[in-house]
Amino acid sequence: MTIPSVALQTTTLPNKPGVYQYYDKDDKLLYIGKAKNLKKRVSSYFTKQHDSGKTRVLVKKIVTIKHIVVDTETDALLLENNLIKKYQPRYNILLKDDKTYPWICIKKERYPRVFSTRRMIKDGSEYFGPYTSKKTVHTLLDLINGLYPLRNCNYDLSDKNIESGKYKVCLEYHLANCLGACEGKQTEESYLESVAAIRNILKGNFKESLLAFKNQMKSFAKNLQFEDAQKVKEKMEVLMNYQSKSTIVNSKINNVDVFSIITDEEYGYVNYLQISYGSIIRSHTLEIKKKLAETDIEILQLAVIELRNRFQSHCKEIYVPFKINAGEDIKIYIPKLGDKKHILDLSIRNAKYYRMERFKQVRITDPNRHENRIMTQMKKDLRLSQEPRHIECFDNSNIQGTNPVAACVVFKNGKPSKKDYRKYNIKTVVGPDDFASMEEVVYRRYKRLLDEKQPLPQLIIIDGGKGQLSSSLKSLDKLNLRGQITIIGIAKRLEELFYPDDPIPL
Repeated sequence: MTIPSVALQTTTLPNKPGVYQYYDKDDKLLYIGKAKNLKKRVSSYFTKQHDSGKTRVLVKKIVTIKHIVVDTETDALLLENNLIKKYQPRYNILLKDDKTYPWICIKKERYPRVFSTRRMIKDGSEYFGPYTSKKTVHTLLDLINGLYPLRNCNYDLSDKNIESGKYKVCLEYHLANCLGACEGKQTEESYLESVAAIRNILKGNFKESLLAFKNQMKSFAKNLQFEDAQKVKEKMEVLMNYQSKSTIVNSKINNVDVFSIITDEEYGYVNYLQISYGSIIRSHTLEIKKKLAETDIEILQLAVIELRNRFQSHCKEIYVPFKINAGEDIKIYIPKLGDKKHILDLSIRNAKYYRMERFKQVRITDPNRHENRIMTQMKKDLRLSQEPRHIECFDNSNIQGTNPVAACVVFKNGKPSKKDYRKYNIKTVVGPDDFASMEEVVYRRYKRLLDEKQPLPQLIIIDGGKGQLSSSLKSLDKLNLRGQITIIGIAKRLEELFYPDDPIPL
């Protein structure tokens, strides 16, 4: 079967929202995208210039275009996310993450146990999470166990087994880590009250537990049970201390997802905060590698769908730094002032801290990565034949036409090499003659390097336009160095780059 040309395929696309898929000559899926208008979006790939080299390469590889029409742009966004995760095309942002995060489970059973797990079993049990940090899970479980002693055994605590005395209390009971439900020492009603309080804490609602402890403490004190009252007070202090570390600003801000994004040339960093009763109950930053110079809006929209799905969020409100499409039933706020803006700023700071930590890790594992990137970019931008590991820059100066001097500043591997800096008093030029001064200092510098058999730079940068560059070239000609060292001039007024034998600057 003959495949129609790409131009013909684009002309037959509908003006409807949907998802498009690009395939190469081997029918390999290259890219998946969503569009409010399929025809306009796909056509734009083939009718406009692309700054990104990867996008240009992608366009050249496209042979077949397939599409799926949906009812709304929101449906397209959700479908795009699912297809990307399923097929993971080469040119798409990859939102996959194969980590299995821990959950806290309240088991569906009589006298429910509360424990951490990495597996969700659909047996009616309640799961809270997932949590991105093991430390967070352990801290929460330690807090819960200290406040509400529950069993951790897997006994079948039916009424028949308890009444028959089938089980005996274990060491956990004697350590006060369990109240002995297996022997009927704790009623099921009391046990379930503790489980309900734990459920509130896991949701970020500390108010109910604190109120219950307060009433309990007053009751003990009224009955002169001061030792018991002190124990309850200590539990209150533990819970209040934990709450203070997670409270943001306003306890009225409840059941909200907060998303922020910062980007650089290669990556996007999306931070996600989930807020419940004014407290952060989850924080996670997603690092996304750009593939085709995606915009912040495109990256954030994908990340919002992915993170809400991953962490099973059902919040109906989200705070974001700019307008995005997150679904028809979601209320989107772009905070400008007050507590909501404070929370969004906190999310942005978390994204920045994450990026900073990633940079630190990269510097430790690959200390030369930054300078290598600079060298590669300079080689590309300045059209050099090799990376400019050794650069020397020249500039002239004088005081109202007298006392002319020049300076040579040296960079090695992208960093200033101050021990190689040199200052020159101009000897052969009288008066303010920048051209002759530049010719003299360039000649003196490289005559000496040749005489002393010192390494020559890969790049010479002259501060000045075509005239200063031409004067410098005369010196290189005298030393037979022309063509061996790349030399350019920079005219500061318009930030233009001059190359030898090229009359038109960059």
